[in-house]
Amino acid sequence: MRAVSILKALTPLGWIAVAGVVAGLAATLLGGLGFRWDPLNLQQHRLAAAEARAAAGERDARAQAAARRLETEGAGEQLRRLDDFQQQQTTAARLTATAVAQARSADDAETALESRRADHLRAHDRELCRLAPDLDGCAGAAQPARGGDAAVRPGDLAG
Repeated sequence: MRAVSILKALTPLGWIAVAGVVAGLAATLLGGLGFRWDPLNLQQHRLAAAEARAAAGERDARAQAAARRLETEGAGEQLRRLDDFQQQQTTAARLTATAVAQARSADDAETALESRRADHLRAHDRELCRLAPDLDGCAGAAQPARGGDAAVRPGDLAG
């Protein structure tokens, strides 16, 4: 059989099959040559969407890096402040212990205070307790005075 007689014998369904095979071969051949047929410009839309996702990912990565940098700086600053506070606390405790030792060993440590000076000290004590009621020795304190000393109340200064 010759090609012409085969083409004459084809039914409409056969013609559709031949057209499909020819279109497939043409698309394969043209695709291999670099021809792209994109009537709806879908490739360009996909490229734009991928670029937008990449840009958003880059922005997110920069924001995350900035957040980590700020967290690191904050942690360093917090450690510095904590170290300063502990240094101040140690210095204050040392100075307080020295002052308490000097006050207990003073010549007039056992001498009662005059009433005007005791009133003045009581007024200062009340003001301190008003400003910070949780201080040791104040009525609102959660714990008694530390260091083995009894808490000093304003009435204890009269004498």
